[in-house]
Amino acid sequence: MTRASVVGASMTTFGVHETTLTELFAEAALGAFDDAGVGPDDVDALYFGNAMGGQTENDTHLAPKAASQVGLAGVPCQRYEDACATSSNAFKNAVEAVEAGVHDTVLVGGVERCTPETGLGTGEMTRIFASASDRYYEQPTGLTFPGVFALLTKRHMHEHGTTAEQLAHVAVKNHANGQLNPNAHFGKETTVADVLESPVIADPFHLMDCCPFSDGASAVLVTSDDRADSFDDPVDVQGVGHATDIVPLSAKAVPHATQAARDAASQAYEQAGASADEMDFAEVHDCFTGAEVMASEAIGFFEDGEGGPAAEEGRTRIDGDRPINPSGGLKAKGHPIGATGTGQIVELTEQLRGNVGERQVEGAERAVAHNLGGDAATTVVSVMGVRR
Repeated sequence: MTRASVVGASMTTFGVHETTLTELFAEAALGAFDDAGVGPDDVDALYFGNAMGGQTENDTHLAPKAASQVGLAGVPCQRYEDACATSSNAFKNAVEAVEAGVHDTVLVGGVERCTPETGLGTGEMTRIFASASDRYYEQPTGLTFPGVFALLTKRHMHEHGTTAEQLAHVAVKNHANGQLNPNAHFGKETTVADVLESPVIADPFHLMDCCPFSDGASAVLVTSDDRADSFDDPVDVQGVGHATDIVPLSAKAVPHATQAARDAASQAYEQAGASADEMDFAEVHDCFTGAEVMASEAIGFFEDGEGGPAAEEGRTRIDGDRPINPSGGLKAKGHPIGATGTGQIVELTEQLRGNVGERQVEGAERAVAHNLGGDAATTVVSVMGVRR
C-alpha cells in the first residue's frame, strides 16, 4: 500500500557549518525543490524539525523563519521537537496530512548545529542533550546519553553474551561505509583494535563506539500517491509506525528490548503489507554501537541476541545479507539532531532510486528507517519502496 510518495530529497553535508540554522536548512530545502523540479508555489506546507535551537543558539519560532528563507512565507508551518526523532516525527505527520488530503505537497525536514566549532562545547552540549532524560529521576544523578545507552547495552551483553568486539565491528563497518558517502561527517578505514584502544567514554563504550555531534540539514518533498506519477522519480512511503515507551529508564519492563521500536516496526510493516525479511536494507539510529545492535533486533532483522554476532560475521555490511546503515549511520555520517530523521529518508530515497554509487545496496527495492528519541522512548519506523 502506498500512503504517500517522496518526490524530492536533499541534504547538506553533515559536519561543521558556519551558516545560520535557517540558511543551512535552505540549502537542503532548495536542493529538494531542484530534485523534484518544483518551486515554492508548488508546496502547500512546511513540517519542520529542530530540537534545541532555543537552548543552543537562542533561536526559536524557526518554522516561519525557515519558510521565509525558501520562498514559502504564508503557507502553514509547524515545528516539531521529539529529541533525536524530531524530523522523523515531522515526516510521519506530513505523510498523514497528504494521505488525508489536508495538503497536496509538503516540504519536510530538519536542521541542527551541534558541533563544538559552531555551538557550545562538548560538555554543555552533553548537558543540553540530557534534557531529554527524566527531569526528576535521571537528570539530578548526572546521567547523560552515553550513560543511558551504556546501561541498555550492558544489560543486552548480560542477557545475550554480546561482546565489546562485536560492538566494535559496528563502528568499523559504519566508518567504512562513511568513506563512500560524500555527505558524511567522518569515514575511514579502522580496525576492531583501534576501536577497543580508543578512550573509554561510558563502559562498554569507547570513543569510537559513539557518534559525533554534527551540524547539518535534510529535506524531502512528500506528495500524494495520485500526484506522484507526474514527477520523474518518486519513491513510495508504504508504512510509518510511531510508538512510545515509558520514561524513566528504570520503569521500562525490559530496557534493552527498546519496545517502542518493536511496536513502531510492527505498525510500519503491517501498513506496508510486508515483513522484515522483505526489507533489502535498513538505516537505524546508531547513536552508539550498542544502539545499532539493539535496533537490528527490534526491527526484526535478527532474533534477540543475534545482532552482535551478525555484525561480527559481516552480515550487516553493504554486501552482506542484511545491510544496515550503508550511509555510515549516525556513527560516521553524523548526527545533527533535528536533521537525522529526514536524513535517513534521504538515504532510503536515493538508495531506492539506485543513485548512491559505491555504497549502493545491489537490487534494493524496499527498505526501512528506524529513528529513536531520548532513551528510545520515542521511535518512528518508516518503510519505503520502489514505485510500481
